Amino acid sequence: MAKTYVNKNGYRCFADSGMQVSRWVAAKKIGRPLQSGEVVHHGYYGKRTNNSGNLWVYPSQSEHMKKAHTKKKSY
Repeated sequence: MAKTYVNKNGYRCFADSGMQVSRWVAAKKIGRPLQSGEVVHHGYYGKRTNNSGNLWVYPSQSEHMKKAHTKKKSY
């Protein structure tokens, strides 16, 4: 198993490259490397849970904020 560490923002990264584990897992999930600007969203289980079922890829930070961080209003 590859050595990892938790960076200052709380994300697990590979020790040899500094790449976030979540970005590696998300790339495997979608079957291609992530493009510059694409954002990986951690779902219900937080940023330390890097299994593919907890990760979503958004094309930009603005799309990420619009779709993943918008609370539905209840009336």
